[in-house]
Amino acid sequence: MAAADLIASLQRQFPGKVGQGREFREEWMVEVDREIIRPVAAYLKGEQGLNFLVDISSVDHMGDEPRYEVVYEFAGLGGANNQIHLRIKARVSEDDASIDSLVPVFQGADWHEREIFDMMGIRFNGHPDLRRILMWEGYPFYPLRKDFPLEGIPSDAPGEGFSFIAPMEGGPFVAPAMPPPKVGDAPTTVREPRAHPADSLKEDLKEQQAGLHKDSAQRMGQSA
Repeated sequence: MAAADLIASLQRQFPGKVGQGREFREEWMVEVDREIIRPVAAYLKGEQGLNFLVDISSVDHMGDEPRYEVVYEFAGLGGANNQIHLRIKARVSEDDASIDSLVPVFQGADWHEREIFDMMGIRFNGHPDLRRILMWEGYPFYPLRKDFPLEGIPSDAPGEGFSFIAPMEGGPFVAPAMPPPKVGDAPTTVREPRAHPADSLKEDLKEQQAGLHKDSAQRMGQSA
């Protein structure tokens, strides 16, 4: 059965709760209502042979409502639907940032859901152990939300952990280490549009470029 036929079977199984399938570069996706995500997973696994949950990820559409999107990648290994892949999306409201856990259907959903909870703040109802997996317990922020500053937020939990503002140029969470900039290059703090308000970018760029020219001239003078 092709992925398009799987979507048609979902529409028959869950009438009015499954959207229209979309194909892009031979990959099929369909959006479903969030309240049926667990029955959908159970149906795909038990009735259609999509027995492998490849991944779960999330997207922050800040400014839209529902704000969040949880993305599930299902695939079949063996059987009639061997190597068939289907992407399922479910929208999650900012006012109720939660969705049912798939751990009762796919045990492998465990750490995927914990990471999304940790980084995006979406709760998974019925998860057996919904704890943070990267940040420490009690950390008050969700680093992959779009309103989280790119350079981070300083925080401190005595006896647990701490975080500092990360350097934008070559910082551990922002950009890989880069070679020294050439004259006229803009450093990361200017190139990254979320680092500064848009109306300040042009002035920042002028200041940074002027500083680079000055530093270059000084180096050339020292080497002469």
